[in-house]
Amino acid sequence: MGLRKAYGARTAVDGIDFRIGPTECFGFLGPNGAGKTTTMKMLSCLSSRDGGTLEVLGRDPDRAPRELKRRLGVVPQEVNLDLELTVRENLLVYARYFDIPRPVAARRADGLLAFVQLAERRDEPVSALSGGMQRRLQIARALVNEPELILLDEPTTGLDPQARHLVWERLRELRRRGTALVLTTHYMEEAARLCDRLVVMDHGRIVREGPPARLVAEEVGREALELRMDPARMDALVAALGGVVVRHRAVGDLLLLFGEDGEAIHARARATGIPAELQTVRRAGLEDVFLVLTGHSLREDEPGG
Repeated sequence: MGLRKAYGARTAVDGIDFRIGPTECFGFLGPNGAGKTTTMKMLSCLSSRDGGTLEVLGRDPDRAPRELKRRLGVVPQEVNLDLELTVRENLLVYARYFDIPRPVAARRADGLLAFVQLAERRDEPVSALSGGMQRRLQIARALVNEPELILLDEPTTGLDPQARHLVWERLRELRRRGTALVLTTHYMEEAARLCDRLVVMDHGRIVREGPPARLVAEEVGREALELRMDPARMDALVAALGGVVVRHRAVGDLLLLFGEDGEAIHARARATGIPAELQTVRRAGLEDVFLVLTGHSLREDEPGG
């Protein structure tokens, strides 16, 4: 509660409150610089907090980091595999940190490589793997100690669509097995597909929390209408539309209108006689939620974590 972390004069995490259920997939959604990675570092015992309280699996990460690390699986944002070892050796060496007996480690390594579809590459050096394969190997490595909770920081950043979907499928399988997951992401589809519940972060603060579908329904409705028009006429158009519009947001000369029926909104807009060029009518999503809550897009990335 009230979790805080600063780096010099910059406050990365600014007094946030959240709770994670024991068997859910929980997400931190936001652009680069929102505080997601910093929060994950505090959860995974890699960074101490500057204020507030934090409990992970019933323990304080600042007071019992060694005990807690044995119960966690961590997939960091950067690739930190040993590139000089083979795929299988990466798992076996990592198992030694948890004092896992060699025969047990060998069985787990073989099972995990099959799980992430890398069994046929087991004896190849990690450097020979594609980025997507290396990401799957990192997930396998995080499971070597049979963790109660897995923390994944931007698990599919930089991957092509096919590799991303393979990673998603492995994570969904873990969820089906009852493993709790916590992930950070700035991919809308990733959050919508994987997360039971998430928080939207911006500038170190949580601006909204809930299941993805509920956030979309409550904040922006079912559909979005995009109109290109004179910015000076936007306020007049919105006022004329009345209650048919749930939310709206202007981005330059683009007016986004949100509600339950995009075609009905468009018909009402045409009836006003105010000139506007229709760009598209589409399903509303988490990107729209972030836009109306913060005033900017998740694609407007900022430096930092």
